[in-house]
Amino acid sequence: MKKNNYSHEEIMESTPRTGFFGHPKGLSTLFFTEFWERFSYYGMKAILVYYLYYSVADGGFGLDEAVALQIVALYGTLIYMSGIIGGWIADRITGTQHAVFYGGFLIMIGHILLSLPNNLTLVMIALLFIIAGTGLLKPNISTTVGELYDRNDVRRDAAFTLFYMGINLGALISPLLTGYVQTRFGFHGGFLIAAIGMLCGLILYAVKRKKNLGLAGLNVPNPLTKPEIKRVALITVIVLILFGLYLFILHLNNALTLGNFSVLITFLGIVLPIYIVVNMLVSKQVTKDEKSRVWSYVPLYIASVAFWMIQEQGSTILASFADKKTQLEMSELTGGLIDFSIPASWAQSLNPIFIVLLAPVFATLWVKLGKHNPPTVNKFAYGTIIAGLSYIVMIIPLQSGVELVNPLWLVLSFLLITIGELCISPVGLSTSTKLAPLTFTARMMSLWMLSNATAQGLNAQLVVVYTKINQSDYFMYSGIVAIVIGILLLFISPIVKRGMKGVY
Repeated sequence: MKKNNYSHEEIMESTPRTGFFGHPKGLSTLFFTEFWERFSYYGMKAILVYYLYYSVADGGFGLDEAVALQIVALYGTLIYMSGIIGGWIADRITGTQHAVFYGGFLIMIGHILLSLPNNLTLVMIALLFIIAGTGLLKPNISTTVGELYDRNDVRRDAAFTLFYMGINLGALISPLLTGYVQTRFGFHGGFLIAAIGMLCGLILYAVKRKKNLGLAGLNVPNPLTKPEIKRVALITVIVLILFGLYLFILHLNNALTLGNFSVLITFLGIVLPIYIVVNMLVSKQVTKDEKSRVWSYVPLYIASVAFWMIQEQGSTILASFADKKTQLEMSELTGGLIDFSIPASWAQSLNPIFIVLLAPVFATLWVKLGKHNPPTVNKFAYGTIIAGLSYIVMIIPLQSGVELVNPLWLVLSFLLITIGELCISPVGLSTSTKLAPLTFTARMMSLWMLSNATAQGLNAQLVVVYTKINQSDYFMYSGIVAIVIGILLLFISPIVKRGMKGVY
């Protein structure tokens, strides 16, 4: 297999170095491609849980709420877990630039299938297409952003924050459109809007990538050899056979249930990141300093899981809360002045609205603070603590005893989680590229995405708990756990900083 092995200097020379707010022009191509991909993803996800538990008369499948919440959580888990395979494919076969294009194509197919009248089986097949496509696109587009900069370029954190704003511009607009279309024309109309969004992203990327990205993302850092191809093929077949055997045994024992499947996925969400970290630590291709950086990444990963466990419940638990426990009739909120029913899916736009408003502020803040800029580990700790507070505040309206709470409480909760997100997510993207061993760049980004998979795998169990216990208790315990993890991270921050070996 031919190895593309361009030097960092060659990559820098092949890309226009300015042209997008003082950043390389390639950032604009990746920015808008990610905008459309996230437009399709969040537009679909904003109405997915309702599609599953709304009655057949209302255009849904009429599933039990706990089952619907668990399916969406498992879908989220597999979305980010697939990034491991996508990162491996980019590292060893395609390079990140090509992987992004193939992933976008698969995602578009999935959304097209959802837009067609279908049964539950076809819905699951459509979700599998989106899972596979996102695994190829999501980690690799972020890695390509990192290739546009030197490792210690002062613009790097700001670039990822701008890139993150592109993600959230798409996530802001799409729930408003798909939610409105869904309430007026049905679920399939909403899913069609998501499919059109991904088509726009594919066209943009295909037209612009050669000129603006140049050689960025074309390297295959660790290409497969012929003996390895045979070994990988054998391992793949064995894994598929074992998985099929596992499902067959469950079927024979009448235990092939969503609950048992979710336990397997949750287990994988915990085991896979451990495997990846160990694989990097024992690799002979990883230097002593790189191994130290990998160790320093572990507590950041744990804090990230605690954060994402709360943040990702926005599309499950808080989506259900918006639909069933929140006053959405404007006539009730305005004393009859406005006669409009707010689509429950619009709550999914709150987080990206705040991201778009606050991301430039945080991007400027990190640069202006200069030497006073908090180190990465502190940012992670602050973000986790604030995430916990976003759930603690939900206790207040629930204690009031009203049947439907004022939507401003949801707004406050989403505002807090957004502040926490801006302390963790764009910084985490940047830190993952800086702490990554040279031969594991895409897989390190996959590991970062896997923190979300681990979180949603745990959520697959927690969303069932939410439907069975007092809601106030659920918010309280979840918030306390996140706050404690954040405080512990602050306590060990000096050890973590030393382990980063000059990467802050």
